[in-house]
Amino acid sequence: MTSSRVPARASGHPALRRLVAVETDSFAAQHWGTEPLLTRARDLPLPFDDLFSEAAVDELIASRGLRTPFLRMAKEGSTLPDRAFTRGGGTGAAIADQAGDDQVLREFAGGATLVLQGLHRTWAPVVEFAQQLAADLGHPTQVNAYVTPPQNTGFSDHYDVHDVFVLQIGGAKSWRIRRPVHELPLRTEPWTERRAEVERAARDVPVLETTLEPGDCLYLPRGYLHSATAQGGVSTHLTIGVHAWTRHHLAQEMLTVALGRAAQDPAVRASLPLGASLADPDANAADVEIVRDALLRAVSEVGAADLSAALAAADRKTQRAAPVGPLAQHALAETLTPATELHVRAHLAAELSVHDGYAALTSRAGTLRLDPTELPAATSFLERGVATAGEIGTDLARRLVLAGIAVPA
Repeated sequence: MTSSRVPARASGHPALRRLVAVETDSFAAQHWGTEPLLTRARDLPLPFDDLFSEAAVDELIASRGLRTPFLRMAKEGSTLPDRAFTRGGGTGAAIADQAGDDQVLREFAGGATLVLQGLHRTWAPVVEFAQQLAADLGHPTQVNAYVTPPQNTGFSDHYDVHDVFVLQIGGAKSWRIRRPVHELPLRTEPWTERRAEVERAARDVPVLETTLEPGDCLYLPRGYLHSATAQGGVSTHLTIGVHAWTRHHLAQEMLTVALGRAAQDPAVRASLPLGASLADPDANAADVEIVRDALLRAVSEVGAADLSAALAAADRKTQRAAPVGPLAQHALAETLTPATELHVRAHLAAELSVHDGYAALTSRAGTLRLDPTELPAATSFLERGVATAGEIGTDLARRLVLAGIAVPA
């Protein structure tokens, strides 16, 4: 089997340019994963009111039937129980955890912060922006909104296990930033495991203390301690979490590949002696040496190319392709003509592979099996990003549309 990733076309980092005023190379060298960066609205090309607003908050709570965990509420550093702000949907919608608009109002008026989670799945402008930012950065993103009543702090000092961009939408919020107590924490190392250290560090003088106004953006690498308090009126901000791929991910995949190779050695597959005592280190010392030698040999043989397929598959699972309308796609397939212009669906992360007797197009839309004779047309379409159905071949074009790979121009 041979395979190849379809090269992504240069984007110019349009989403990242909305968040930072420095050049991309400077951001990568001086801030990415290491140092905070505060960017004022006056230095950015556009405000953020096209992405989210207080009206959007009201629509999501009052009209969209939002359920947990897409919303939660917190007060004085503690998360409220779901029952405090949710109720059943009534006749015909017997769902117990839908947002209760009047309950949310009551808790919010009492000082609780409202958190709308997963906006990269529920609010169209945020969906598009989050997908583009993930493409710009090469790392998966998620988006939450935090709506805090005046003079209240939703969460006490803590750190996140992912980088964040804070986009101030409305109102003002004062932030206090302190150095990490644990540098570059992994996903498995939340701040709650270091609660005492965090509480001690929270008494130190902040390295950055600032108030964000609408249109300001603050970048924080993972691990930096932070807390925020709304000033004056209601404060609304978006937090874009960036779940960075790390060398630890490479190490995990390397060990998986090496373990598979080591298992090809009959000595590794051999049974331990009869009556083996697994709790006795001396009894297993010789077997441990055999396994260690086999693993070391296998690890030394693993190269970057051996990891690429598994890493590409993992990357596809972290994000979704751009949204498509199932009924619109079906109608497009039914009315397709040779002159119909088609585009490659955005953020597909497509990969073409050649197998024994067939080809495959694997992407975030799934896997589509192709005849080898269709491979040149599919390759050309994916690389160019646009073609007519006649240039692709009407039959293949129809299948690409129904597979969610080709979309209307």
